[in-house]
Amino acid sequence: MSELIEKAKNVKAASYLLANLSSTVKNDGLAKMAELLLENEELILTANRKDVENYQIKNNNKALIDRLTLTPKRIKEMADSLYTLISLPDPIGEVLSMWKRPNGLTIGQKRVPIGVIGIIYEARPNVTVDAAGLCLKSGNAVLLKGGSEAIHSNSAIIGVLKEAFRSSGIPEGAVELIESTNRETTLEMMKLNQYIDVLIPRGGAGLIQTVVQHATVPVIETGTGNCHVYVCEDADIEMAENIIVNAKTSRPAVCNAAETLLVDERIAERFLPHAIEILRNKGVEIRGCEKVQAIVSDVTTATEEDWSTEYLDYILAVKVVRNIDEAIAHINQYGTGHSEAIITSGYDHSQKFLQEVDAAAVYVNASTRFTDGAEFGFGAEIGISNQKLHARGPVGLKELTTVKYIIFGNGQIRE
Repeated sequence: MSELIEKAKNVKAASYLLANLSSTVKNDGLAKMAELLLENEELILTANRKDVENYQIKNNNKALIDRLTLTPKRIKEMADSLYTLISLPDPIGEVLSMWKRPNGLTIGQKRVPIGVIGIIYEARPNVTVDAAGLCLKSGNAVLLKGGSEAIHSNSAIIGVLKEAFRSSGIPEGAVELIESTNRETTLEMMKLNQYIDVLIPRGGAGLIQTVVQHATVPVIETGTGNCHVYVCEDADIEMAENIIVNAKTSRPAVCNAAETLLVDERIAERFLPHAIEILRNKGVEIRGCEKVQAIVSDVTTATEEDWSTEYLDYILAVKVVRNIDEAIAHINQYGTGHSEAIITSGYDHSQKFLQEVDAAAVYVNASTRFTDGAEFGFGAEIGISNQKLHARGPVGLKELTTVKYIIFGNGQIRE
């Protein structure tokens, strides 16, 4: 039996037990996970250093190295996210509504786990902890397939989590990591309908589209973030500068980082020279339209492809637009439905942007970098969904549940 099938069977069997665990048992398991992550910090960091060193031999992309790298601070943040999950209400068992029919039947909707969640993700070891924690709290088992770049980190983390499960009365099969890193295993996992109830890809556009195009298992599509910041003509310039610098440079390799800056033509000459200078001092390459180049002469020409590119790097496309209508039209044409922001002091402009921009998260006077499960108060998230079915935005506890109907009768039969 292959590793994939053996572990898929393990998580399927565990899913039936997890669905009926009490909140107390699940919370005890989360607490033990957090405790052991902190106790095994050096073990995890040693494994992570090996991954980072191996990756640097092949690729020196600083943004992606940052995504892969763990630090004591990041391990503490992983543990803290588990403690936050403990503090959140358990969604399982919640009765959403009940109503009585004329024939005397009482019908209700009850929140239940999905079952087995399959997650295919790239080089972000923190996803391993987020996924295990969220799935445990929501009563789901999880089958993980991480990228080869983070295999040592993920294996070390899974070993720690399994020890936490053993000491908490949680079935070990509640979380399994596929250690095979070949493409064939990944493609096979996408078709395991008999074991996996839903797949969630987390990574770049290439990974997500591969899963969407090849999977027979239902997919929650996440992550591609071609995010925009629009600086309206009535924007506070200092605020706009601070927001675009944060949205682009705080962590450029994540999906909620800004990739395009749109600037109203009535503020462009006052705003762009200093804003571009600040961004360049942070190491950002600017690619601009003709109007941007007329204001700042040494800007690289932006191509049509730039408007639709998720760089995940220190690159920013910049365009001058006539007005808010052109900005919204540009965002709805090129955006991926992830996170979009307007910087404005006008109520009408903010409301128009909120109403007409088609995205999972729409901001007024704040950085797109806040689109995150922890920042939204969810403890963590498995990804940011930019689709419109079932889950949209950060995928937290409730998005990992479904409903079943519960019906109470007293002998009714259908005529």
